[in-house]
Amino acid sequence: MPTRILPAVGDVDAVRSITTLLSQLPDAEPVPPVVDSTQLIDTLARLAAESIDELPEVVVVHERIGPVPALELIREVALRFPAVGVILVTSDASPGLFQAAMDYGARGLIALPLGYEELASRVQAVAQWSVGVRRHLGAGGDVFTGVGGTVVTVSGAKGGVGATMTAIQLALAAQASGRSTALLDMDLQTGDIASYLDVQFRRSVVDLAAITDISPRVLADAVFRHDTGVALLLAPGDGERGEEVTDRAARQIVSALRSRYEVVVVDCGAQLSGAGAAAVEMADTALLVTTPDVVAVRGAKRTVRMWDRLQIRKAEETTVVVNRHTRGTEIQPPLIQKITGTAIAGIAIPANFKELQGAVDAGRVHELDSRSTVKQALWGLAGELGLVKASEGAHRGGGRLRGDRGAVSFRRRRELGR
Repeated sequence: MPTRILPAVGDVDAVRSITTLLSQLPDAEPVPPVVDSTQLIDTLARLAAESIDELPEVVVVHERIGPVPALELIREVALRFPAVGVILVTSDASPGLFQAAMDYGARGLIALPLGYEELASRVQAVAQWSVGVRRHLGAGGDVFTGVGGTVVTVSGAKGGVGATMTAIQLALAAQASGRSTALLDMDLQTGDIASYLDVQFRRSVVDLAAITDISPRVLADAVFRHDTGVALLLAPGDGERGEEVTDRAARQIVSALRSRYEVVVVDCGAQLSGAGAAAVEMADTALLVTTPDVVAVRGAKRTVRMWDRLQIRKAEETTVVVNRHTRGTEIQPPLIQKITGTAIAGIAIPANFKELQGAVDAGRVHELDSRSTVKQALWGLAGELGLVKASEGAHRGGGRLRGDRGAVSFRRRRELGR
């Protein structure tokens, strides 16, 4: 059986030399290369969703791959796709880097400039390891494909547009439908999910920042289990400690949560930090919440352009959610879509703060009345995003979520305000 090899190389000259050598290896089947970290993860996730057997046996990662650094990318591949062997190609073949690469999950390291013999030997060894892992996984009744949970980030176009409320309700909807759900507060200086959910906590995301290998036990110690079943990983009580959470730490934390929960919702707030940028970059779905007014829409456009300049997220890969929507406002979702160049959520959230005020002031937004039009819209948005697992009752037209006293429809609605 031929060995499928996927090169992940951003440099044009390096792509040519690596693919040429790979094509000369016996029993090798190089697949078209990917040019950045996002494309690599997306490609592997698509293949893993079909079958573990569709994944390439070997992934060759070049040291100058981006925008995620090579070692961080190797860690994410190792966590999400454990049956794939990763080889790092680098000009630094020092013992220190070799040890670091192994610690991050690589199965081998090859020094530049590439030599045929070394490449052939390392690819063969890693391919044999990968085949063995798949044989072991296939022997069990429950085969892990390595796709991991779905990560959704929620960012605000500016402060006060409702990003935190959106993140909380999406997590509650996912959990109520039967999916194991984690809610991560990555608004590190001003995040206050704990106040919205009436939570007193001792540990926060900062407690994981300095840990290089987040085991399930360590993660469980930092997570607060809410009465609703949602696992909370909260922002620090002292905002200045948020600086301890680097982009590297954020990637490790999000990857650890993704490996343990079916849905991970991340509240990134309205200020871009390195940690928040890393979360948005890793997300399967990146939401940007705005209100239908000139200042907020300008903020949304500014954020989208900044994400694109920093190679965090392309505009077409971002979905804008319109909050506090009314039919009478001059700025409607189609106009916001045109201004920002993003996708637009099919469900807009109606303007009805009176429904929310009592629950917000009491810190009990998880007890928001199910007749609330705002809650129904946000839970409908969760359905549109594929975060909820439909129950039998929903298939029969009941449309109820477990633990929710009201009926919520999850039909995809097109833009409100048409």
